[in-house]
Amino acid sequence: MTLPTDLSTRLQTAIGLAKEVQQHPEANQAFQEVVGELKTESPIAAELLEQLWQEYIGTKRSSLFWEQLSDVEKNLSDRLSQSHIQLKQNYLRLVQEQ
Repeated sequence: MTLPTDLSTRLQTAIGLAKEVQQHPEANQAFQEVVGELKTESPIAAELLEQLWQEYIGTKRSSLFWEQLSDVEKNLSDRLSQSHIQLKQNYLRLVQEQ
């Protein structure tokens, strides 16, 4: 079964919106319109599509979470490296003064 072009285009729009977590409410609304129309033609396909959508949204949110966690780890690592370099320089200065 293929989606009519209009539904397919609207689904692509919803997917495009879902790429940004801040736009998930708009993406969900666009998706619900597509699913609502699809339910009249094929309730089973609509149900499967809803399950796929929930997984897609979940993976997007999970991806954002891990990206943010990675950024935090990188910042922490950078600060730790800077601190280590500063301590090493301070130690060398102290040794030279003695």
